[in-house]
Amino acid sequence: MSIHKFFQYLSTLLLMYAEKWYNRQRQQRKKVIKMPLTIKNREGFPFKFNEQKAIQAVAFLLKQKHDSTKTDNYMRLLKLLYFADRESIRETGSPITGDKFVAMEHGPTLSKLYDLVFQRILDNTEWDKYIERIGYEIRLIQDPGNSKLCRYEIDLLRRIWEENRELGEFDVAKKSERFAEWQQNNPGTSSKPIALKDMLEAMGLGNLLAEIEAAAAEKQAADELFKVVS
Repeated sequence: MSIHKFFQYLSTLLLMYAEKWYNRQRQQRKKVIKMPLTIKNREGFPFKFNEQKAIQAVAFLLKQKHDSTKTDNYMRLLKLLYFADRESIRETGSPITGDKFVAMEHGPTLSKLYDLVFQRILDNTEWDKYIERIGYEIRLIQDPGNSKLCRYEIDLLRRIWEENRELGEFDVAKKSERFAEWQQNNPGTSSKPIALKDMLEAMGLGNLLAEIEAAAAEKQAADELFKVVS
């Protein structure tokens, strides 16, 4: 194939992708997905949930227990993952899991992971391979590895674990309730989405909102293009 024909082919491919992406975005705006907790729209939150990374992050924290049970209280674990995503956004502009944040009675948590824990997602197949809930505990039943996590993310998860090693679930919950983004969106006994804007302002990074949103959109577009090309 000549260089000229190659660039013609690439140009056509990019146009096809752009049209496909645009149509998908229009369809997504029209959808109203009825889920118990998962936020129904992406307004105010530009990241995309990565289930494989989320599962590996859950598993990594459970493996830090250094005992044969590999179990932990589900509320405690979800708080630790919230801490990790929050800190990752503060340090890099991007979270680990891409999950949406939601304010609940005992502080903020991660929306889709909460629904996976309680089997409220239509397809739990991937989650169920590795994690199970028994009462208030979640247990690692098979190790998914950590191939989707980069070195920074692994080190951050380890740091979050060590910082909160001695804290029980309600101690961790009280710690999470100090975050201004939860106080601003305190839902009482209900639940309420936490916008990225609220979190960034709570960390003194409100001026970076547009930059972070643009970077997230570029990453998602690149991921979609890679799927089309591959």
